[in-house]
Amino acid sequence: MFRTALRNVLAHKARLLMTVLAVMLGVAFVSGTLVFTNSLSTALQNSSAKGFDQVDVAVRPEGREDKGDTVGKTPELTQALLDRSARVPGAASAFGVVRGFTALADKDGKLVGGGFQSEGGNYWGTKDPRYPLVSGHAPSGRGEVLIDSETAKRAGYKVGDRVRMSVDGPVLTPVVTGVFTTDDGNVAAGGSLTLFDTATAQQLFGKPGTYDEIDVTAAAGTSQTALKAALDRALPKDTVETTTGKQLADDQAEIIASSMSGLKQGLLVFAGIALFVGTFIIANTFTMLVAQRTKELALLRAVGASRRQVTRSVLVEAFVVGAVAGVAGLVAGIGIGAGLKALMSTLGATVPDGPLVVSPGTVATALVVGVVVTMLAAWLPGRRAAKIPPVAAMSSVHAKATTKSLVLRNTIGALFSAAGVAVVLAATSMDGSDGQAPMGFGAVLLIIGVFVLTPLLSRPLIAAAAPVLRAFGVSGRLARQNSVRNPRRTAATASALMIGLTLITGMTVMAGSLQTSIDKMASAAIRADYVVSMANGNELSPDVERTLRKTDGVTLTSPLRNAPSRIDGQTEYLTGVNGAAIGRLTDLTVEEGSFTVGGERVVVDDETAKSHGWTAGSHFTVHYEDGKAQQLSVAGVYRGNDMIHGIMLDTARLAPHQRDAADMQVMVKTADGASGAVKDRLEKALGSNPAIRVQDKKDISNEIAKMFTLMLNMLYGLLAMAVIVAVLGVINTLAMSVFERSQEIGMLRAIGLERTGIKRMVRLESLVISLFGGVLGIGLGVFFGWAAGELLGTRMPTYELVLPWGRMAAFLLLAAVVGVLAALWPARRAARLNMLQAIKSE
Repeated sequence: MFRTALRNVLAHKARLLMTVLAVMLGVAFVSGTLVFTNSLSTALQNSSAKGFDQVDVAVRPEGREDKGDTVGKTPELTQALLDRSARVPGAASAFGVVRGFTALADKDGKLVGGGFQSEGGNYWGTKDPRYPLVSGHAPSGRGEVLIDSETAKRAGYKVGDRVRMSVDGPVLTPVVTGVFTTDDGNVAAGGSLTLFDTATAQQLFGKPGTYDEIDVTAAAGTSQTALKAALDRALPKDTVETTTGKQLADDQAEIIASSMSGLKQGLLVFAGIALFVGTFIIANTFTMLVAQRTKELALLRAVGASRRQVTRSVLVEAFVVGAVAGVAGLVAGIGIGAGLKALMSTLGATVPDGPLVVSPGTVATALVVGVVVTMLAAWLPGRRAAKIPPVAAMSSVHAKATTKSLVLRNTIGALFSAAGVAVVLAATSMDGSDGQAPMGFGAVLLIIGVFVLTPLLSRPLIAAAAPVLRAFGVSGRLARQNSVRNPRRTAATASALMIGLTLITGMTVMAGSLQTSIDKMASAAIRADYVVSMANGNELSPDVERTLRKTDGVTLTSPLRNAPSRIDGQTEYLTGVNGAAIGRLTDLTVEEGSFTVGGERVVVDDETAKSHGWTAGSHFTVHYEDGKAQQLSVAGVYRGNDMIHGIMLDTARLAPHQRDAADMQVMVKTADGASGAVKDRLEKALGSNPAIRVQDKKDISNEIAKMFTLMLNMLYGLLAMAVIVAVLGVINTLAMSVFERSQEIGMLRAIGLERTGIKRMVRLESLVISLFGGVLGIGLGVFFGWAAGELLGTRMPTYELVLPWGRMAAFLLLAAVVGVLAALWPARRAARLNMLQAIKSE
C-alpha cells in the first residue's frame, strides 16, 4: 500500500502541483514571519547590548507609588549622589546621564527620525567613553551640539554647520562641533541622537542640577555584582535603586522580544488565514483525486486491502505532499524574511545589521505545519473513500450524496449560522471590551455555518445569474449547469475566496466608519481654528502658548495642560485650561449645569462624574502634586469623547502647584479663521519649528485618514496571500474538473461546439464560482463590520455605519478578475483536448 501511495503521487504530479503551491505559500508565510521577527529581534538585542558596555551598575530613582492622598513624586539624583557613587570602593568612575526629546531638522527643515525616535542627551566632560568622536570636539554652552554619525550622513551635516532643533517648543540654532558614533538602538532604527554639555542638557530638559541616571564603571578586578552591593550599602535605599549592566541588557532584550511578539503574532494570524484558505483547496483536491480513483480503490478493497489501509494510503500521499510543500515553504520563507528586512530599509526604517536567524524551531514549525495541515485536510476524503463498498464503487452508485447526508449537512450549517448570528447580535449590546471575545466566537461560528451551508446557497445564487449567462448561448447554459453540478466542490472553491473578502470588506467598513466618526467628533467638539502640538506627542513649553497669544490676528488661546492629582484616594489627571476662553474654543454638550471654568469652579466629563457620583453643584477635595489640598466645585458636567475629556480647571488655579508646567496642546482662534496664510503666520511666529504641528480640523482629519489608509494597505497586502491561495484553488478545481469531464467535453466538440465555445464555458464557470464567493464574502464582511461598529459605538457616540460602495464594487470586480485569470490555463487545456481520445477516456 505504501508503494501504491507513492506511485499515485508520482502519477498525478500535475494535479498535485497546485496543492503543493497552496500549502507552500501558507508555510512560507509562517516561516518567513518567524525568520524575519527572529532576525530583527536578535539584531536589535545585539545592538542594544552594546549600549551597556560602558555601564557596570546603573543608579536610578526609586519608583514611588501613590499612597493615600499623596501624589507620588520621583526622587531626584543630585550631584551629591553622583559624587558619593564615584567614591564607593570598587568604582573606577561615575557619570551622570540626562535624557530628553530633541527634534532635529534636516537641511530642508523637515524633522529627522520620525519624532518619537529623536532623542537628546548629555556629553560627559571632554571625552565621553559612551560616544567616541569621529571628528570635532566636545560641546560647550547652549550654542554647541554633537550629532551622531548616521544622522550626519542622512541629513548631510558636518562639523561647523548650524542646525535647527527644538527641545520643547522654542527653536535653537547651535553649531555642530563634533560627530560621534553610537550603538544606541533608536539611531540604529533610523532615529537621531544629539548631545549637549551636561549643564546645558539639564537646563534644556528641565532638570537643573539633577540626572535621570548615574552610570558607574567598576575598577579592575571588581565584578558588577560586588560593585552593586557596595553601592547599595553606600546609597539611600529609599530614594535610589541599582541595577547591573548585565541585568539592564537582559531586561532590554526581554522588552525587545516582548515588543516583537506582537508583530510576530499579527503576521502569524494572517499566515494562519492563508493556511486556513489553503486547507479548503487541499481537501477539495484530495476529494476529487479520490473520486477519480474510486474504481482503483475498490479493486484494492476487492483484493484484500482493509479500510484502514485505504485511508492510510491517502494519508501517505498527503504526508509526501505536505513534506515537499513544507521544505519548499521553508526555503521560500527564508527568502521572504530577507525580503521583509530589505523592505524595511527601503521604506526608511533602518534596522541594525545582523544575519538571518533560521532557528531549529522555525524549521520544525515549517515541516510540522506543512505535513499536519495537509494530512488533516486529506483525512476526511480518505476516510470517506474507504467506507464505500467495493461493489458500489465499481457501479458508481456512490457518486451522488444521499438526501439524508444533505439534510444533515444543511441542518448543522443552519444551527451553526443561527448560533453565530445570535452570539454576534448579543455581543453588540455589550460594553466595548466585554463584547470582543463573544463577537469573535460568534464570527467563527457564523463563518463555519455559512461554509457548511454554501452548497445549499450555491443553487439559488448561481441561478440568479442565469439570465446573464443565457446571453452567451450554449456556453453560458453549460457553465451554469457545471457550476451547480457538484455543489460541495463549488462551495469549497468559493469559500476560499469568501474568507479573504470577508476580512477585507469587514476591515474596510470599519475603517471608513471610524474615519467619518472621528471627523464628526473633531468638528463637533472643537471650535478653535487650530490645534498646536508637538510632532511626537510630547509636551509643549508654556512659551508656545504665550507666543501665540501675542501673534497678530489671534483672538483666543487656551492650553490643555495635564497634571496628576489625588481625589478620593484615586489618581485623577487634571486638565488646565484658559477658563475665560475654553467655552468658545470647544463645542461640548453640557448635560448638567453650565460650562463655567474659573476660580474654584471646574467642569467634569460625564464618565468621571459618574465614577465619583458628582453632579452640578457637588464639591470635592483635590490633592495637587505638590501635596497641597483644595476644595473645588463642579459647575457643570459635559459629554466627553476621545479627544476632550477629564476635569477642566483654570491654569491660574493649577499653575502654582506645578513644578514643571508643560502643555499637551494649545487651541487657537483667529480673527480670519482657518486659511493657508493664517497657518503660515502662526508657524513663522513659532520660528518655523519642525517639531511643532499647527493643524486645523481638516489637517487632524487627514492625519487620522493617513493612519487608517496605511493600516488598511498593510492589511490588504497581508491578506493578498489568502487571495492568491484562493486563486490557486479555483485553478485547481477547474483543472481537475476539466480532467473529470474529458469525455463530456469530447462529445460537445463532436456535436459541433467550437474550441472558443469550450473556452468560454470554462471561463464563465470560473467567473460564476468566483462571483458567488465574492458576494458571500462581501455580505459577511458588511455584517461583521456593522456588528463591530455597534460594539465600538458604545464608547464612541459619534460612530455611524458608512458603507464604502465604491470599494465593495471594486472587491466584487476583484472576484471577477480572479475568476477570469484562474480560468486561463484550464480553459486552454479543455479547448486543446483531442476529441476522439477524450470520448474514449473514462
